[in-house]
Amino acid sequence: MTFRLRAARAADLEPMYEMAKLTGGGFTNLPPDRKALGAKLDRAEQAFAREEDVLGDDQFVLVLENTDNGTVRGTCQLFSQVGQHWPFYSYRLSTLSQHSQELDRTVRAEILSLVTDLEGCSEVGGLFLHPNERAGGLGLLLARSRYLFIAMHRARFADRVLAELRGIIDDRGGSPFWDGVAGRFFGMTFQEADYFNAINGNQFIADLMPKHPVYIAMLDDDAREVIGLPHPTGRAAMRMLENENFHYEGYVDIFDGGPTMLAKTDKVKSVAEAKHAAIEAVDCEDGERALLATGHLAGFRACYGLRCVNPDGSVSIDAQAAQVLDVQPGDIVWSVAR
Repeated sequence: MTFRLRAARAADLEPMYEMAKLTGGGFTNLPPDRKALGAKLDRAEQAFAREEDVLGDDQFVLVLENTDNGTVRGTCQLFSQVGQHWPFYSYRLSTLSQHSQELDRTVRAEILSLVTDLEGCSEVGGLFLHPNERAGGLGLLLARSRYLFIAMHRARFADRVLAELRGIIDDRGGSPFWDGVAGRFFGMTFQEADYFNAINGNQFIADLMPKHPVYIAMLDDDAREVIGLPHPTGRAAMRMLENENFHYEGYVDIFDGGPTMLAKTDKVKSVAEAKHAAIEAVDCEDGERALLATGHLAGFRACYGLRCVNPDGSVSIDAQAAQVLDVQPGDIVWSVAR
C-alpha cells in the first residue's frame, strides 16, 4: 500500500467532508460543513493558480492519497499569511508584577491578554489522518510534506510560521477553557462557537470579547489547569513540531486554550535541510530513507522513498517512489532525510 501527498481538487470535497465528521470538534480548519469545505477548496484552487511568486493571502490544501485505489485518507493545510481577511486573535500568557512599599510585598499575577501579535505569520494546520491509517508514519508524512512545500515555494511564505494545537476537550465535547473564559460572555457552548468560527470567521470575538486582561487566579481550576496544554491526541504532534524547531512562547488559542507553536521559517528543520537535485536514475535500492517531493504548486506531490546521493550532486531514487511521484531521470526532486 503506497501513499502520496498531492494538491487537493474540487473532487476531494466528499472525502474531506467524511473526514471532517470524524474530528470530534476543535478542528476549525476542517469543519463538517460541505459549503465551508467547498469554499476552502475554491480558495486553494485560486492559490495554486496564482502566478506571482510573492507573499500573498493564500490557503493551500493538500490531501493524502492511497495510490493503489485513489482514496483520500488524510489532509493538511498551509496559510501564507494569517490575519489578512479577518483578525487573528490569540491569548498571550504573561506575568504582571506589582509591589507595595507599605506591605513590603511583591505580587506576581499571571494574566491572559487578547492580542493580534501573530498576524502576518504563515500557518501550518488542518492536519487530519483517517483513524484507520494511523500507522506507518503517515502522520509524519502529512506534517513534513508541508515544510517541503514551503521550501519549494519559499517566496510565498512569511518569515515566521505558526501551528495551533487543539486544546483539552472533555468527554462531552466541551472545552473547560472556553467555559471558564469566553463562554461567560457569549452565551454559546464551545461547540457552537467553534462551529460558528469555522463557518463565519472570528469577527464576533472582536465584537463581544472583553479587551481587558484576564487574571488567571480568578478562573476556576478546570480552566486554569488546561491553559497551554495540547489535547492528548495532539501530544505526538507537539513533539514533531518541537523536533522541527517550533517553540511554545505563551500564546494560546482563544477557544480551547491549546498551545500555539512558533518558529522562524528558515529555521524549521525540514525547510533548512531540504535539498533539490536532478534525478540521475531510478535504481536506488540501498539508499537513505527520505521524504521526496516534486512539482510546482498544483503539480506538487510527495511520498516516502529511498535516495542515493551521487558524487556529482545528482540523486538516484527507488523505482517505486519514481512511479508514485511520476518522475524520471532528468526531473528535479526535493528531499529531506526521514
